[in-house]
Amino acid sequence: MTAPQIAVIGLGATGSAALFHLARRGVRAIGIEQSEPGHDRGSSHGPTRIFRLAHFENLSYVPLLRRAYALWRNLEGIASQPLLALTGIVEIGSPDSDLIRGTLAAARHFSLPHDVLDAKALMRRFPPYELPESFVAVLQPNGGIIEAQRALTATLRIAEEAGALIRTGEQVLAIEPRTNTVRIETDRDAMEVDGAIIAAGPWMKALLPKLDLPLHVTRQVVAWLDPDDAEQFSADRFPVFILESQYGSHYGFPAYGRMGVKIAKHHHLGEVVDPDTCERKITAQDEAAIRAPLAEYLPPANGRLLDAQTCLYTMTPDDTFIIDRMAGYPHIVIASPCCGHGFKFSPVIGEIVADLVTRGSTGHDISQFRLDRFEQNTSA
Repeated sequence: MTAPQIAVIGLGATGSAALFHLARRGVRAIGIEQSEPGHDRGSSHGPTRIFRLAHFENLSYVPLLRRAYALWRNLEGIASQPLLALTGIVEIGSPDSDLIRGTLAAARHFSLPHDVLDAKALMRRFPPYELPESFVAVLQPNGGIIEAQRALTATLRIAEEAGALIRTGEQVLAIEPRTNTVRIETDRDAMEVDGAIIAAGPWMKALLPKLDLPLHVTRQVVAWLDPDDAEQFSADRFPVFILESQYGSHYGFPAYGRMGVKIAKHHHLGEVVDPDTCERKITAQDEAAIRAPLAEYLPPANGRLLDAQTCLYTMTPDDTFIIDRMAGYPHIVIASPCCGHGFKFSPVIGEIVADLVTRGSTGHDISQFRLDRFEQNTSA
């Protein structure tokens, strides 16, 4: 019996992981990417991403992250290269902040290793910080850095070696659901496949106009700064961090690889944009938003701007994922885990969507990611 043919539309972190899982299960998988994998106009480019287990946003993320951690390590073994560096992660803010309360709730509920430090203890341990006495920190040893670009490249290479067909520089123009198949029209040709996973990130809404998905795209800016003392910020001395303050929520990385200290403001300026026409030039306002807390709380990091890039968040009204089969067409899976914290989940989400499109269900709890939750909210 011939294996089903499944198309994966979009080869960012999620689509690449889906293609990897499908190919290694013997599925005839086709990956279609409008540009080149790792291109700088979407959400999956750049050298690094944060990994953390105690996720303050949602307790139910933790079981998925535990599985993701195992899959990241498995990918390292298959690829024969390190992709996950555990520097630890420290989350800093007032005791009643969403960041601290949520992280502690997740860590305690799942018995995750962590330490709670007052401001003085944190500054003794990591001298670059200058924090008010009212701040506290949660330090997780099992957090750190995902080698994002290397991981994306390795995932696609392994998928291709397992038999996946990858078509790049090809734009999908239309997706036509049929009773047992899917017709996909591109700017090159048309194909009819047994199933599809739509993982198009910022272009998801445009590709599925009849669904009227509750998505909007926002512009994000990430900067690399030259610290005063690079040794203080080396990955073996300075962990990944998230800092919640009156300036918003900022996240950062030690000086890792050849770059300086990486800093960004979560949700940045909150600009809703079109992914094809949004401003890519970095402005003084962008830089000011990123630097805002550094002069006060992390002065040695507030150095010369070395580089900056834009990327995109694809947001839902409740700031979490959409992972579901299309109503009436269970052989089409929608995967939009792009709310600014999706990359770390990508191996397990790839596993989940491969389950859904080939088996019709998954052993992972994804009830909170169902598309019909928005209909329920509307009618409530």
